[in-house]
Amino acid sequence: MLTVFAAALLQTAPTADTGWMAGYWLDCSNGREASETWSDPRAGLMVGHAVTVRSGRPSFEVSHIVQTPEGFAYVAQPDGAPPTVFVLSESGQNRAVFSNAANDFPTRVIYERTGDRLNARIEGEIDGQARSMEWAFEAKPLNTRCPA
Repeated sequence: MLTVFAAALLQTAPTADTGWMAGYWLDCSNGREASETWSDPRAGLMVGHAVTVRSGRPSFEVSHIVQTPEGFAYVAQPDGAPPTVFVLSESGQNRAVFSNAANDFPTRVIYERTGDRLNARIEGEIDGQARSMEWAFEAKPLNTRCPA
């Protein structure tokens, strides 16, 4: 009986095919320079890092996507903070949604690719108010910078 139940769970759980995220991505909108770099998937692991410069102030995030006991997950460490795990909750062709209802903000991380564009969005609540942030990345050669 447990084998049948486990097999049913595996068939309904989202699968992680996030290779479409691989590459160097740049967003020069809203007065910021934001870049994300994602490795191709290797043995079930993708590694990413992001650098954002706004008003001359840099910030960074190190992240990876990997199988965890809870399922495939996006593990984020913004500005060197301890890791926060967001488990894959929805997936489709060129779309992945990772969720962590217990996190303060964000509670969802969403990636979606259309052609040479990678859209990223984080969302959740701050002080009871719905909040979100969005990035519209374009595929670029490695280390391309925004125009001065």
